[in-house]
Amino acid sequence: MEAGFLVKARVGEISSFQGLVFTSTPKNSFGWAFELLPIMKSPGYNAAQTGRQVMPFEVVTIYNTQIMDNEEWYMIGPDQWLEGRKVARVIVNTTIPQGVTANRWIDVDLAEQTLAVYENNQLIFATVIASGLEPFWTRPGIFQIFEKKETETMRNNDMTDFYYLDNVPWTMYFDGARALHGAYWRTRFGYPQSHGCINLSVGDSHWLFNWATVGDWVYVHDRTGLTPTDPALYTGGAY
Repeated sequence: MEAGFLVKARVGEISSFQGLVFTSTPKNSFGWAFELLPIMKSPGYNAAQTGRQVMPFEVVTIYNTQIMDNEEWYMIGPDQWLEGRKVARVIVNTTIPQGVTANRWIDVDLAEQTLAVYENNQLIFATVIASGLEPFWTRPGIFQIFEKKETETMRNNDMTDFYYLDNVPWTMYFDGARALHGAYWRTRFGYPQSHGCINLSVGDSHWLFNWATVGDWVYVHDRTGLTPTDPALYTGGAY
């Protein structure tokens, strides 16, 4: 891995998963494997295997990408390839997003289900998230954190979709009822499953809460275009 990692993911302890803190921006993209993955000698499902595997939530550096069998494949070393759709990738981009007026922001990548934090044109933190599941998508756009609460109660009184969650930790509202927060009830991250909020592990949400201030920017995007942008679809959101 590139120099600058201070904290490594606790492989196998998914419920207490921790992201990565950086002292310098890595030169390459990187990511976490969702499951036990065979390492192939070349891209493609019919390629020969190396005999080695990547463990669930092991961190890998991504040096190159290639399309094969209609899927994206990631090169993690010489003659070492992984199936891209099973890796949550952080695409490092230190350029301030259009519309953000400060040199510190939270980047939420819905396509990759990752979150990255940038300050002074440097990547300082990254992790895996769980965003909103259809029809409770997390809305793409540029937002600002407008409220922080150390603990929160989240509920939905609609009996067709009832939930009640007490002591939701490290909550930061940025888009109506949608917030960044810890999700102690999640055992896996890396795919959409929330009611519109950005779910993080408790440890990751605590780190983010300590770093963020009211007014900080949140840039939510989906390069695939699969997340709808019609404002009429985003009237609620929580959990």
